[in-house]
Amino acid sequence: MLIAKGIHKSFGQLKVLKGIDIQVVDKEIVSIVGSSGAGKSTLLHILGTLDKADAGTVYYDNKPVTDMDENALAAFRNRTIGFVFQFHHLLPEFTALENICIPAFIAGKPRRESEKKALELLSLLNLSDRSHHKPSALSGGEQQRVAVARALINSPKIVLADEPSGNLDSASSRELHRLFFTLRDQIGQTFVIVTHNKELAGMADRIIEMKDGKIL
Repeated sequence: MLIAKGIHKSFGQLKVLKGIDIQVVDKEIVSIVGSSGAGKSTLLHILGTLDKADAGTVYYDNKPVTDMDENALAAFRNRTIGFVFQFHHLLPEFTALENICIPAFIAGKPRRESEKKALELLSLLNLSDRSHHKPSALSGGEQQRVAVARALINSPKIVLADEPSGNLDSASSRELHRLFFTLRDQIGQTFVIVTHNKELAGMADRIIEMKDGKIL
């Protein structure tokens, strides 16, 4: 489903990625681990088309996306990829339901359809009673679950998560970790997760370890 071949990336004189090859299949949970500076987040951003590689190609369903223009990439990201980051990035003036719906509205989906899907996700994530709460009224774990629902609203082929539990306490982290596997089992969701959390990494179907811009 996702294939990257020969990915190189430098920032100035600093070579961050040095020829990365990676493949992810449907309904797989892959953890990417390694010390700080190994290139994990840079790789995730390139896989998510948020950044461009200096060399190499990223394929989704055997179609290269590397050379798409910015408008085409933005549309592709919106319909194909969900993102979850260390910080939830919820918009404070909107409710949980409204935050979740934003990517669907960007995709041009009708409000009623979008809100119905958002409510289904809130129920799946045990947040039905928090749908009309703004982020300031939610706990850190609840905010991150809302961010996960937002990532899922357009039924993406894959969710890319960058240190998703890095800003959570241990109990909320474990809850989020279990959620990823529930989503894989119940809706067949595919995840690639960059993490320093050994518990989450160890639960994955496969662990990819990076060091000095290469896969070990």
